[in-house]
Amino acid sequence: HLTILMLAAGFRTEYVPDAIAATVVPDRLVPYLRQQLRWARSTFRDTALALPLLPSLDFYITLDIAGQNLLPLLLGVSILTALAQIALTSELPWPTVLIIASMTMVRCSLAAFRARQLRFLAFALHKPISMFLLLPVKVYALCT
Repeated sequence: HLTILMLAAGFRTEYVPDAIAATVVPDRLVPYLRQQLRWARSTFRDTALALPLLPSLDFYITLDIAGQNLLPLLLGVSILTALAQIALTSELPWPTVLIIASMTMVRCSLAAFRARQLRFLAFALHKPISMFLLLPVKVYALCT
């Protein structure tokens, strides 16, 4: 939110790979999901604030903003169609699995490239958590 306000005021922001930030991460599932719900609501609100700024932003930031909002929607549709295919045909929808894995690796690769740190590729391990825990939270955040 602060970054959006700074950009709207005409200031410039920059990624600093050496920056160190501290945060409190809940160590239990329910508080973690509540935190993710707050963050998802904030992301949707801040996206609405950022829409007028998109043409003037760096391409990667614009791509990230679009990704944070569109990819959960596309992921949800993909999961629903995959579940429907499993229910109707009793077959695993390999194309859907491969597309989700490919999109995950592209996004992680972009982050690793931009940050110049291979450790960002490890975010791919987060995808099952994202799909089965955080996606429902994001849907709820959007609806509320």
